[in-house]
Amino acid sequence: MAFAQLHALIQQAQARGTTIAQLMLETEQQQTGRSPEEILARMRQHFDVMEEAVRRGISEPVRSRTGLTGGDAYRMFQYVQNGAAFADPATLRVVAYALAVSEVNASMGRIVATPTAGAAGILPAVLVYALDTGRYAREQVVQALLTAAAIGLVIANSASISGAAGGCQAEVGSATAMAAGALVELAGGTPEQVGHAVGLALKNVLGLVCDPVGGLVEIPCIIRNGLHAWTAIAAAEMALAGVRSVIPADEVIQVMHEIGKEMPVSLRETGLGGLAATPTGKRLREQVFGRAATAAPQAVTEAGAGDAVTAEATEGAS
Repeated sequence: MAFAQLHALIQQAQARGTTIAQLMLETEQQQTGRSPEEILARMRQHFDVMEEAVRRGISEPVRSRTGLTGGDAYRMFQYVQNGAAFADPATLRVVAYALAVSEVNASMGRIVATPTAGAAGILPAVLVYALDTGRYAREQVVQALLTAAAIGLVIANSASISGAAGGCQAEVGSATAMAAGALVELAGGTPEQVGHAVGLALKNVLGLVCDPVGGLVEIPCIIRNGLHAWTAIAAAEMALAGVRSVIPADEVIQVMHEIGKEMPVSLRETGLGGLAATPTGKRLREQVFGRAATAAPQAVTEAGAGDAVTAEATEGAS
């Protein structure tokens, strides 16, 4: 089936009394010729990579290849462990988890593009957090990856998951929506609630620009992953509580696409505007590359629709 409109997926899941994850599994089976078990085996491998990145980043300070960033996931996790946090320490772990994956990416470690390297911390953080609650079996969490894949594919087909095309809203925004929807279905929410979670999550990041310092997936990308992992959980909780996205998710996705087209090139992954153009941003770029260039190398974050479906494990892109 065509993954172009979320409401079509929701309607089909409701009509058949099944989940969005199951629809994704069946579609992947039809398109690839692989058996359900083969597909799930690959998804288990992807989740293993995600969890490995989370555990590494919180157990030791991980520095980026450039030396600009690193160790924040470890600091955050230690802070949570010390019990001094204002928020619930258990939930706050998701921030540390997302920072961890993004720092592993910046160190050129192995991550899974979900849907891109620049936003690769959000979905793993939310799903590993869900696993750590002890409320869900590992296989249930793996199934949730299929829900996330379906949502990512809809966004990729009807808008964009590329920062170069739509700004950070297209990358971090899409990842936040994928994680929120996946968490809702994992928690036993209805397909309709999944749609509301997507709409609630995505509307919160509309207009977010892509302004990586030096064109690198580090500043402010890593911190944005941490903060939006928390947003994903909040959006999922709201949807499960019965809060509705008044503007349907498909319309929010369309608006995101339109906003992205209106963004100037300087705010779409070129490293020429926003935080990248601040005095500190320029100084850090020169520190890394040895000269004050007029154009920054484009960050390696763009992914095709297939990445949203199969979430291939990749070496980190900084």
